[in-house]
This record gives sequence, structure tokens and C-alpha cells, in this order.
Amino acid sequence: MKMTFRWYGSNSDSVTLQQIKQIPGMTGLMGFLDYKAAGEVWTKEEIGAYMDEVHTAGLACEVIESVNVHEDIKMGLPARSARRISTGFGKPLKK
Repeated sequence: MKMTFRWYGSNSDSVTLQQIKQIPGMTGLMGFLDYKAAGEVWTKEEIGAYMDEVHTAGLACEVIESVNVHEDIKMGLPARSARRISTGFGKPLKK
């Protein structure tokens, strides 16, 4: 088991990588791009910049998580089918 910490990035999180690194047993992070709207594609460049910052601090980026999903999709509302198409649902982490 690896000890990880969710970190929102240097522009969004008040906790620094140096502070996280001081936690005993901490080896890595779970990444989250909180500024992205539901269904908005996460680019390779954005993910790469996040990972580079984490690696430079001496931590591993174990996973990118928490892709925002629009409420229409979560709630099963009739607009969910159109929402999947219009927001690019399912593409945020596509290569």
C-alpha cells in the first residue's frame, strides 16, 4: 500500500508540495485538476505540467482522478444524452 495525498496543484491548493513531503511515509499524490469544468478535456500538456511539478518535488504522481461529471449525467436526467455529446464526456483523459 502506498501513502498518497490528494493535491489540487500549486494554483489551487494552499498546501505546498514541501509540506506534503514532510508527512511521514508520504510517497506520492493523487492529481486533480479542479479548475476544469465538467466534461472539459484534460490535455496532455496540463497533466504533464502537474506531473512535472510533483516529480520535481521528489514525489510520485500515482493517479489523476476525479474527472468532473455533469449533474445531468449523474442524476440520469433526460438531458444526459445530449450532455454526453456536447461536453465530450468520456474524453477528458483520452490519449
